[in-house]
Amino acid sequence: MRGETANAATMTTIGTRLFTLFRGRKVGRDRFGNTYYEERSAPPGQRKRRWVIYAGEVEATKVPPEWHAWLHYTTEAPLPEVKLYPWQKEHVPNMTGTPEAYRPPGHELAGGRRPRATGDYEAWTPELEDERRR
Repeated sequence: MRGETANAATMTTIGTRLFTLFRGRKVGRDRFGNTYYEERSAPPGQRKRRWVIYAGEVEATKVPPEWHAWLHYTTEAPLPEVKLYPWQKEHVPNMTGTPEAYRPPGHELAGGRRPRATGDYEAWTPELEDERRR
């Protein structure tokens, strides 16, 4: 099954690359090395398709905001890349579903133990709630 998935992914990439070769026009490249394309001509009454070929692993979160706006037809032309300020962090890929995913204390895959309550927490019990209503 794993081989089938890898093969399907390879075929999709080949198909995308062929479509890009015959129908695409390169628009630009971002700081991650992703290359953006637009259809050379669109059918009458339709807009030109836009797409990205990722550098390395296909990770949608690697599309910077200025290119995201262009891909989704929010802007006619790609916005200029803005410099990162010292307080801005570099891109971190989405690790959800991987062994490197964040697991808070107490998560089953992180040991399953949380620190004991410090006294500022009172567990709800139905008996106490009934007494308060009386």
